[in-house]
Amino acid sequence: MLHKIKLEKFTAFESLEVTFSSGLNILIGANGTGKTHILKVLYAACDITKSKKSLSEKINKVFLPSGEQIGRLAKRKTVSTEGSVEVIRHVNNPPKPIAIRLRLSNHTKTPDKATVSGAFKQWLAHPLESVYIPVKDMMANAPGFRSLYELRDIHFEEIYADIISRASLPLLRGGVDTPRKSLLEILQKAMNGKVIQKNEEFFLKNEQGELEFTLLAEGMRKLALLWLLIQNGTLLQGSVLFWDEPETNLNPRIMKTIVEILLELQRMGVQIFLTTHDYIILKEVDLQTRPGDDILYHSLYRDPESHEIQATQTKHYLEIAHNTIDEAFGDIMDRDMVRSMGTLGR
Repeated sequence: MLHKIKLEKFTAFESLEVTFSSGLNILIGANGTGKTHILKVLYAACDITKSKKSLSEKINKVFLPSGEQIGRLAKRKTVSTEGSVEVIRHVNNPPKPIAIRLRLSNHTKTPDKATVSGAFKQWLAHPLESVYIPVKDMMANAPGFRSLYELRDIHFEEIYADIISRASLPLLRGGVDTPRKSLLEILQKAMNGKVIQKNEEFFLKNEQGELEFTLLAEGMRKLALLWLLIQNGTLLQGSVLFWDEPETNLNPRIMKTIVEILLELQRMGVQIFLTTHDYIILKEVDLQTRPGDDILYHSLYRDPESHEIQATQTKHYLEIAHNTIDEAFGDIMDRDMVRSMGTLGR
């Protein structure tokens, strides 16, 4: 389980430390407050336990700075800057926290020149299954993309090749267990079909036949992707899901289903990190949460005096501080009331 992240002079952060829930972590905040950057660092730290890449190499591929110069990830200043990231997780055998760290300067050109320290061997000795769902959908572009990515120097962050690889995995031995079957049925009802793969191409199969993903609405492709990840066993107890803005191109009616699935996954032991700018996502989590659910809201904001990124945490929706989503929604309601009632609405 991922427990904590520490960022020092890394990308947009001057100094930030965030502790996580073992269940569902929801990151909110205005644009430019580093929500996606936190997800990418955490995902890189998880992925290397399976890919066996170095932390510096994976972070460089996930962020893809210009010219793949990893030093550009140090916070931009007019003087020499040294930045660092540290990720701490809890392992069970034996139960203890372990950490890995990456240190670099704005003069570091290549990943091999960055410094990786901490319990690196122990980190790799405890594999973590993880998956990162980016904002941009890649499933309609799956045919040929992985081979192209591996053979040619194309300017795509590695998260796009990774998600296609995860979705393309075959079923685990032993079939699908009962909890996953119930989640698959919910998704099948929402998208009116099942997903099949032929060669590298994905199709939605229903009573009308097989509909290729290029003809599916992007919101439906998101449901289909979630179906694939549950069906093939990528999302099991002990795995980690990162989802950047699940609401993108999604009809608000479907958000109820997405939140239902996410909450059931955290009850099954999947640790989840998602970013959102959407009021409906937040409110659906609030409405569907049960006693015992492990939910933690993280609100990122810029301090009005220092202008540096800070974070607050709470387990309760109504206690979220610096909630830009609620503030924007409330402003719309106020302006709508004024328009409808004139001076009486003031």
